[in-house]
Amino acid sequence: MAPPLRTAHTADLTSAELAAARGLLDAAFDGDFCDEDWEHALGGLHALVHDHTGLLAHGSVVMRRALHRGRWLRVGYVEAVAVRADARRRGLGGQVMGALERYVDGGYDFGALSASADGSALYVARGWQLWPGRISALGIDGVVHLPDEEGAVFVRPAAAGVLEPSDGLVFDWRDGDVL
Repeated sequence: MAPPLRTAHTADLTSAELAAARGLLDAAFDGDFCDEDWEHALGGLHALVHDHTGLLAHGSVVMRRALHRGRWLRVGYVEAVAVRADARRRGLGGQVMGALERYVDGGYDFGALSASADGSALYVARGWQLWPGRISALGIDGVVHLPDEEGAVFVRPAAAGVLEPSDGLVFDWRDGDVL
């Protein structure tokens, strides 16, 4: 039987829960998870899986905006998905993603995430599609092309329907890694 999953907004998590999530992410990303990455994961809905040993898995979905075909769309952007090393390959990542996808599908124009090579198989297996088009962000000086992000961004069509790769995606800017 799978451990229970809890969903909660950042505002409803205790400081201990937030610290446990940050610790899990620091460990899972082998020290390659900075303060700005953590900030990107806050302000939205979190999916957390616990058992008697503590936090096993985490992910969050936050709202972002992306310009596509001349219209700013609401994006359910998935952040900070990780499973504790000793709990991997037990379906917990899928359990977390299932909860987050429910929010994406029901509350946003489309979903997006940036995946590592290790994580991409999970998303592909769940129907996320590698975005084949141009990726950019709207910065202070205008639109900035982000070629390093191309090939790592996955999308999940929702209310907006099919997205047109030839038009590209222009995401809102944020500090640190934009995507």
